[in-house]
Amino acid sequence: MKKITIVLILLLTQISFAQSTADFFTKADAFFKTYVSNGKVKYSAIKKNPATLHELLDMASKIKVTQSKTNTFQAFYINAYNLAVIKGVVDKYPIKSPLNVKGFFDKTTYDIGGKATTLNDLENKILRKNFPSEARFHFVLVCAGLGCPPIIAEAYQPSTLKNQLQRQTVKALNNPNFIKVKGKKVQLSQIFEWYKVDFTRNGSEVDYVNKFRKEKIPSDAKVSYYSYDWSLNQIK
Repeated sequence: MKKITIVLILLLTQISFAQSTADFFTKADAFFKTYVSNGKVKYSAIKKNPATLHELLDMASKIKVTQSKTNTFQAFYINAYNLAVIKGVVDKYPIKSPLNVKGFFDKTTYDIGGKATTLNDLENKILRKNFPSEARFHFVLVCAGLGCPPIIAEAYQPSTLKNQLQRQTVKALNNPNFIKVKGKKVQLSQIFEWYKVDFTRNGSEVDYVNKFRKEKIPSDAKVSYYSYDWSLNQIK
């Protein structure tokens, strides 16, 4: 009888976890659809009515996912990062840039997965460290600056994550405003400079970019980096 009770408790715990996680993804999807448009965020509207954002982050604080469920883990933390960025902006809004907020990325903490963590730690210690070969994270983690690839009006979902990662990476690396090619010269976003190790594990930066481009860049192209645009990605 004792064994049966333990099994039932475990099953109920798993069901509860699945339901809370599914609810998080569903509500996050509705939130992004409501407040994101054309790669920008309606911060002023969220500021006026932050209840849903607060609810989502409260849910995120109670959800604990394991790395063994790779898609769920990655999707959860990508969404959590993007929601935390929005929370960081909304708390200080109106601002012109996330850099106007001292410690925006490395001091301000959020309770995600039952642990207080900064945006830098979410990106570097939870996602990049645990999945070092997945450079596509850089095209879905949105830092609130216009220089970042655009935020999307939907949540990242475990069932569609790989397609979403691929879609957003292809979109960014074929965007002439993001990858600026002129003959045998190419200007890359400073994302490639800051996280060079992620893009050069199996070749050069150009090799990485060409994996996703329709029009290939010459392999001997001269690479430089254009200045990052930290202007807020807001809908005014």
